Amino acid sequence: MRWVQIPAPIDVHVHLREPGFTHKEDLLSGTQAALAGGFTAVLDMPNTRPPTTTRTLLHEKRRRASQKAVCDVGFFVGASNDTNPAAITEAAPDAVGLKIYINDTFGSLRIRDVATLWAYIRAWPGPGPIAVHAEGLMLATVIGLVALTDTHVHVVHVSRKEEIVLIKAAKEKGLPITCEVTPHHLFLTQEDIPRLGPYGYMKPTLATAADQEALWKHLAVIDCFATDHAPHTRTEKESENPPPGVPGLETALPLLLTAVHEGRLTLEDVIERTSIRPRTIYRLPPPEDTYTEIEMGAPWIIGDAPLFTRAGWTPFAGMKVYARVRRVVIRGKVHFENGQILVPPGTGRVIPERD
Repeated sequence: MRWVQIPAPIDVHVHLREPGFTHKEDLLSGTQAALAGGFTAVLDMPNTRPPTTTRTLLHEKRRRASQKAVCDVGFFVGASNDTNPAAITEAAPDAVGLKIYINDTFGSLRIRDVATLWAYIRAWPGPGPIAVHAEGLMLATVIGLVALTDTHVHVVHVSRKEEIVLIKAAKEKGLPITCEVTPHHLFLTQEDIPRLGPYGYMKPTLATAADQEALWKHLAVIDCFATDHAPHTRTEKESENPPPGVPGLETALPLLLTAVHEGRLTLEDVIERTSIRPRTIYRLPPPEDTYTEIEMGAPWIIGDAPLFTRAGWTPFAGMKVYARVRRVVIRGKVHFENGQILVPPGTGRVIPERD
């Protein structure tokens, strides 16, 4: 048994569900789950209700987080068919990036045509990147638009062999493209669907074993490991029309560090993709004296409880792992230790910070 330390890990893709879907998660429960999973900061997506598509709505989210968050949290602003792309520039300074949904997802923020997509790519001023949900042929379209604009695009939750190969080729051409992969696409496949049923339904859907193998083979192309933490209640998942998404904040680091234990990854691989590169991509320097301590080597079985996420379940229940988050320190203060949240709501900071 040994202890390892990860400096300021950040999950750059979560859905904390506030406002509008707080029966699934909120800014308190979601950031508590982040701490329990070893993350010192999270970046929240805009597909809430109402969706975060304006400076006013972004500021309301930031206000709520300042009162509730127990780890650091930043927010994306979202592209919408109903919003003028030029207006998005007003929100840019207080957002960590622009999120564009091109393929089907949970919520109402899907961009339906190339002209609107092109307008948003041209309008976005940064400094954060444009994060895109683009699968298959739409990914090829996005890469083509990047080649025309030289705009930094970050491709979220890559899951298929053809997608990681396309991104590899784009990078070899020098295009400003980065990408992320989720633990559920690294550790689950279509073969798990009969066992998981609706609890294995997410977007992108689980892929083949060959797709999964391609992700592992192209590790050098992957910039970030990100959970796409997307909680739903059991009642919703067991309904006639279950929504896509699975929780992931509390299981990601144990799964990734179990891959280190098994020799599939190195500790440096995990640190690079949960701390160093994500913070570089989103221009978020790590806070001083901020780290997560993890006990490695002792086996334990992931269960549905106790979990801080309101979802109360995980698709990884029953899996044996060899890593457990023991302590999270942010700016020299212990926020989480041995299963306990040790700070009150509002202790986390909203990023990017403003005077």
